[in-house]
Amino acid sequence: MEAANTHHLTMSVLSDAGNTMASRFGLVFRLPEDLRVIYKNFGIDLEKYNGDDTWTLPMPGRFILDQQGIILRKNVNPDYTIRPEPEDIINTLKG
Repeated sequence: MEAANTHHLTMSVLSDAGNTMASRFGLVFRLPEDLRVIYKNFGIDLEKYNGDDTWTLPMPGRFILDQQGIILRKNVNPDYTIRPEPEDIINTLKG
């Protein structure tokens, strides 16, 4: 809600407090102690943003589902810089 208010968004913003849904999909990882120190040094209060003290973050996930809700393709990687090639996504969508 904070992001929607700050940026005057006119659309709904989905929030996953405590990474509840991400956990259900197996998309959560716990930050090791050395990264916690780095986050704290940068002033990132993960406990405040997450609403808990688990020091977990969701992994970026991309899912392509068919009209029946069956997952046709998934891509999950804790490194947010590693992403599927657009051509692969397009080919999946074409069937």
